[in-house]
Amino acid sequence: MNRKAHIVCFSIALTALAALSGCSSSPSADEAKKAAPPPFKIQGKLRVLPLTGSTSDSALNGGGGSVFVWEGIQQYRLFSKRTANVIDGDQYIVEGIHAQKMIEEIGDVAGGKGGYPPLSSCERVVKTAWPGMSFEEVDVKASALRGRISRYPARPILLVTKILHVSAKKGDKPIVDKDEDLNIVTVPAEKQKALLISGVGVQPAPVWEPAGGTVSCKVIIGSDGKISELETGAQLCEAVPWSQFSYKPPVQGGKPVKVRTEVEVKYEPRK
Repeated sequence: MNRKAHIVCFSIALTALAALSGCSSSPSADEAKKAAPPPFKIQGKLRVLPLTGSTSDSALNGGGGSVFVWEGIQQYRLFSKRTANVIDGDQYIVEGIHAQKMIEEIGDVAGGKGGYPPLSSCERVVKTAWPGMSFEEVDVKASALRGRISRYPARPILLVTKILHVSAKKGDKPIVDKDEDLNIVTVPAEKQKALLISGVGVQPAPVWEPAGGTVSCKVIIGSDGKISELETGAQLCEAVPWSQFSYKPPVQGGKPVKVRTEVEVKYEPRK
C-alpha cells in the first residue's frame, strides 16, 4: 500500500537525563533515587497528525504536530523540547521518561487531596527529562503535563530525550496488516468469554481511579486471537493490559475472521 510521507518538526531533547529537585524544597536521597527511573525505551511505528488538543498540549510539545508511537495496540503520546524531522509511518526507537510511571514511583504525600496527578510530581518529571530550563518554563510545561494526564490518565505520555530512525534494510518486506481485508463478525460477550485462553478480567484499580469499578469494553479480536483494536475511549478500558488477553483464533466457515465483542473487566478498589 502506498504511503505518503509527512515530514514534520518534532522536538527532542538531546541532553543527558538528570533528576532535579522540585521548586519548593530539595528531596531526600531516598526520594531522589525513587524519582529518577531509568529511561523508558520503545520501538514502533510513528504516527504524525496535525496538532490536536488544547493550547496546553502545544505548550508542552513546543509546537508541531501530534506525534504517537505504536507498540501493538498500545499508543504512546510523545512530547519533546527541540526540533528534528520525523516521517509518518516509519519505525523509530524512542527513549525518554514515561510520565505516568515516574509519577506513580514518586507517590503522593498529600494522599490524593490535591488531585491526580500532583503538580509537584509533574514538575519533577519535566525537570528529569529536560534539565536546565527556567522556573517559568518548568511551570508552563508541568501545568500542561498535569492537564493532559488528568484528562487521559490511561494514555501513556513519553517526554522524549532521544529518537532514532530505524532504517529499512535491503530486502526487508513492508509490514502488511494480514487482517485488513477479513470480515468482522459480532459475537456476544458471554459466548466469546468461553473462548478465552488467557487474560484476567479482574484488575487492581489504577492510582487515578482508586475506587475501581466494572467496565464493559468494546474490542476487535484479530485472526490470531489477540486484541487488535479497542473501540472505546473509556480510560478504565484503555488501562487494561490487553496484550495479556488471548482467545481461540476466530474462524467462520473454515476461514479466519475478526470478531467484534465486549469484554467485562472489574477493577478492585485500592487498599
